[in-house]
Amino acid sequence: MNIMLVSVSERIREIGIRMAIGAQKIDILVQFLFEAVVLSIAGGFLGILLGFGTSKLLRFIPMFASITTIVSPGSVLLAFGFSAFVGIFFGYYPAKKAARMDPIEALRYE
Repeated sequence: MNIMLVSVSERIREIGIRMAIGAQKIDILVQFLFEAVVLSIAGGFLGILLGFGTSKLLRFIPMFASITTIVSPGSVLLAFGFSAFVGIFFGYYPAKKAARMDPIEALRYE
């Protein structure tokens, strides 16, 4: 959510220009919500790769060599689904904030 709030505040002028040339509120909302979903999905994939890689690397550490790690597809889907949900849930507020901006005020912003 913080990343998306910063993204909105850094791009106020762009939002104002888009709205001034005819973009609807829904267009701005979809743009920022899409960015939030893409970020969360990328984070989810990175988390899956990191978790899978870590579970495989544990075999080479003598202290953990006797522990068998299993990465089940269900846990991967649950983690990925939760990541996507968090991206949508916490990306909605910044997207809504961007869509509600007044184009004149956004263009005046520096």
